[in-house]
Amino acid sequence: MFAPRVFISMIGALTVFAVATFILTGSAWTAAWQTLLCAVLLQAGYFITVLILVAKEAHDRRKLAQGPLAASPAAGDEKEAKALHVSNNPGHFNS
Repeated sequence: MFAPRVFISMIGALTVFAVATFILTGSAWTAAWQTLLCAVLLQAGYFITVLILVAKEAHDRRKLAQGPLAASPAAGDEKEAKALHVSNNPGHFNS
């Protein structure tokens, strides 16, 4: 993710939220604290998502480091693994 794009998108979403909240409640103070709460929730969700992605990547790297037998399919399963690979990538053709 490109950081400036994330910040601009977040500010845009919070601005729309603040305007909608102000229109619905008619109170600038209510719009301000609800927008602040929304910003905190957005950041918490982003942080948790990054933690999950990092944990998944660490798990995948650990699994790969255990050796080629843990990462590769068994000899008899090679055909099945290739078919799975093709079905998960629609639009890609293997020659």
